[in-house]
Amino acid sequence: MQTMAKVRIVSDSTCDLSPELKEKYDVKVIPLCIVMDDKSYFDMVDVTPLEIFDWADANKTTPKTAAAGIEDAINFLKPFQEAGEDVIYIGISEDMSTTCNVLRLAASELEYDRVFIINSMNLSTGIGLQVLRAADMAAEGKSAEDIVEAISEARTLVRASFVVDNLTYLARGGRCTAVTALLANTLQLKPRIDVKMGKMGVGQKYRGKYNKVILKYVKEMEDKLLRADKTRVFVTHTDMDPAIVEEVKDYLKSLNYFDEVIETVAGGVISSHCGRGTLGVLFYDTKEE
Repeated sequence: MQTMAKVRIVSDSTCDLSPELKEKYDVKVIPLCIVMDDKSYFDMVDVTPLEIFDWADANKTTPKTAAAGIEDAINFLKPFQEAGEDVIYIGISEDMSTTCNVLRLAASELEYDRVFIINSMNLSTGIGLQVLRAADMAAEGKSAEDIVEAISEARTLVRASFVVDNLTYLARGGRCTAVTALLANTLQLKPRIDVKMGKMGVGQKYRGKYNKVILKYVKEMEDKLLRADKTRVFVTHTDMDPAIVEEVKDYLKSLNYFDEVIETVAGGVISSHCGRGTLGVLFYDTKEE
């Protein structure tokens, strides 16, 4: 009887899983690149978000971000091929990065036909949710094909949103206009960014003190939170006042609903685009909107 190959779940650094989660679920990630002063750094390997913020504030601009290179992708996949593993890569939305395609090209170059590429149609722990669900299924002994089908079918159930303290970084990175950012910052507007079908869009705009804005944002999702998949909910943020993060976690725990309320800090790519003081609550819904 033929033994089923080990299913290896991999992602990229934009999944924003903590080192502890990556170790616990045996998830490997390929880093994307951060470009500052014409020098490229591997996300969360060569540079941290706090270093990125310091550089961006000093230079009044934001770093450029880039997909993983083809050689890096080949070197990333080789050990799994040599071990005879089936690889499922769940990557950042193809509307935001070419990394999924780089992994496809690397697998083709290696003639590695047991690499499955899933476009998460998401970012940050919107990817992380899919990665951990896939890892759970792999631990249960599911085949690569079954995992790919299940994760692909449920992609549109991931609810990923976040509130940014100001639009300066999004404007610097070309995600919104300088005029929009200036008006929003002048009026102290805190926009909610939603990820839908792989693209980011501005939703509700809040106004007021940031701690109150964040709690309002989270509490407005209560109905959806109470019908969500109970396994886990993420609180993911950039450089943020710890007291605000704790308030959000305490509120989510007070619902007595989720098995896990997990805090993660966003990596360099997400931080480069969103800036300091960004927080999101991310979860799997159980019904389409």
